[in-house]
Amino acid sequence: MKATKKILALVLTVVLMFTLASCTGNNGMIKIGVIQYAPHPSLDNCYTGFIEGLAEGGYEVGKNIEIDFQNAMGEMSNSDLIASTMVSSKYDMILGIATPAAMSAYGAAKDTDIPVIFSAVSDAVAAGIVQSNDKPGYNVTGTSDVLPLEAQMQMIRAFLPEATKIGIIYTTSEPNSVTHLAQFKELAKQYNFTIVEVGVTNASEVSAAVTTVISKGVDCINNFTDNNVVNNLSTLIHAADEANIPVFGSEIEQVKNGCLASEGLDYVELGRETGRMAAKILDGAKASEMPVALISASEPVYNKKVAQRLNINLPDAYADAEDVGE
Repeated sequence: MKATKKILALVLTVVLMFTLASCTGNNGMIKIGVIQYAPHPSLDNCYTGFIEGLAEGGYEVGKNIEIDFQNAMGEMSNSDLIASTMVSSKYDMILGIATPAAMSAYGAAKDTDIPVIFSAVSDAVAAGIVQSNDKPGYNVTGTSDVLPLEAQMQMIRAFLPEATKIGIIYTTSEPNSVTHLAQFKELAKQYNFTIVEVGVTNASEVSAAVTTVISKGVDCINNFTDNNVVNNLSTLIHAADEANIPVFGSEIEQVKNGCLASEGLDYVELGRETGRMAAKILDGAKASEMPVALISASEPVYNKKVAQRLNINLPDAYADAEDVGE
């Protein structure tokens, strides 16, 4: 495994050298580097929205901006390497999609005048990349996906009125996941739930963590936007299905891919707002003075096929929830 990672890192380095070389010509274009931490649908949606938001602000790919999109494939070492290379190439702006990518971008650019913008960072203060949401302080700002945790808790109680235990799998080094877990545990007391948590340090531990949490007799599993968990969603859902345990997602794409239901955020709109903010910075606004945009509006969605398979009825309170199952 270690040898494979070293080979991947070497390949990434070579690819970056050629990619960045092609993006640093003096052609008058504004050059924006994008680091997406991992390949999963909600982060893909952030990037889609980001491009749309930039266009709304008058910045279009191929017209007056160039985008160098890089995916760190869920590896922090890759993310750090990409960020440092973009800074060395003196890009005009760097976007970090997801907390680890934003941390890499901030760490690499903090002693430069390159503005960093982020998307899908649930707690930028805890991540150490802004001083406060109202006044970032550093040359960094962006959008925060504030998960509607209480609405999610209410949804779980409505779908599973007799449930007592909710399983949570999370990455111990992801500040957003740690923050969400603490908030969720506090809310659980109000709804008579016990939280059964299992922490992981990397993606390879998710499968064993699922087995562990199921063995502890949970009535369901609830996901956050944890990168390692979402990247291994199919593994989690397969094991949960075999145990006849529903999984609640944190956004619409997870429900499309097999979770039962979610109070889901619109990650395309999250990305759009990030793009709008980026356009203002490119127009001359200071990132350090631009408040972090907290996006929390959600809509309930469910997967009818999953509900039928698990023999779970749609609660009356969610009669208008959209069925996004395929």
